Amino acid sequence: MKIIADNNIPFLKGRLEPFAEVVYTDQWGFTPELVKDADCLLIRTRTRCDSKLLEGSNVRLIATATIGMDQIDTTWCASAGITVRNAPGCNAPGVAQYVWSALLRKGFDPKRHTLGLIGCGNVGSIVREWGERLGAKVLVSDPPKMESGITDNYTDLDTLLKESDAVTLHTPLTSTGKYPTRHLIGERELALIGDGRILVNAARGPVVDFKALKKEVCSGRIRAIIDTWEDEPTIDPVLLNSVEYGTFHIAGYSLEGKQRATRMALEAVEDIFGIEIDKSNLAEAYRAPQNLTETKIVQSYDPQPDTDALRNEPESFDRLRNDYNYRNEVK
Repeated sequence: MKIIADNNIPFLKGRLEPFAEVVYTDQWGFTPELVKDADCLLIRTRTRCDSKLLEGSNVRLIATATIGMDQIDTTWCASAGITVRNAPGCNAPGVAQYVWSALLRKGFDPKRHTLGLIGCGNVGSIVREWGERLGAKVLVSDPPKMESGITDNYTDLDTLLKESDAVTLHTPLTSTGKYPTRHLIGERELALIGDGRILVNAARGPVVDFKALKKEVCSGRIRAIIDTWEDEPTIDPVLLNSVEYGTFHIAGYSLEGKQRATRMALEAVEDIFGIEIDKSNLAEAYRAPQNLTETKIVQSYDPQPDTDALRNEPESFDRLRNDYNYRNEVK
């Protein structure tokens, strides 16, 4: 078996070598020539997997050590008989840690303020859980879940935007279907957010229209906490210097989250190729922290040093991300 793997997937090296020839490359190094005789690709967020890369190859499995799959043409892969696996929920506790530490540090008071949650999947549900445990009122907008028959106390998007003191996004990035999320938050939606209130984007950059966002943030009308950017790794330095916190797509970069992602990618390889891989010392499923408090969350992570690092070197977005010192989740 031959496997091509992103060399920035942590805790991976040495685990597959007993079973396969493993070639490591960076996220930009996956070429048609390199993958042609590979059986499996292990990727991250930037490797575009489509017919241009995979036509005529032997690839049977693409496993991404990330939640998102917008870098993969899943329809084409299905037609070509290629199985695609992601790592749903792997970094959800880390994103919750990021969102809540940032909001608490910027004056959000769960005892008085309302959180608007757009998208209540693996990540959003933990952000919500923590908010409710802290005493916050949480409004939820999730039309796909509502339409699928999952019962909850849903709020329509416009009402949520008007009534929330902070709005946080946790949707996938989609451009088709009944509920596309690309530019879900545009000029009209931003205008509904109250003066001085906070928008958090730790989902996917293009869920927000950044041209419209820049106008609102740079005018000082609304505040923003941004971890995912519309044109990353190229980002707007003016907007970066105007947001409350601006980081380099590391909201979910906890030590445990990265271990879970690698575990889930290895489990995909096990399932498809019928082997048993050493997964020792890799974190398993999320367990809710005991005695969750605002102080415990704030002390667990400070977004300011990461914001300062990006402001000092905005052109080093990917390097900062690849060299990130993974933090521990809230216990």
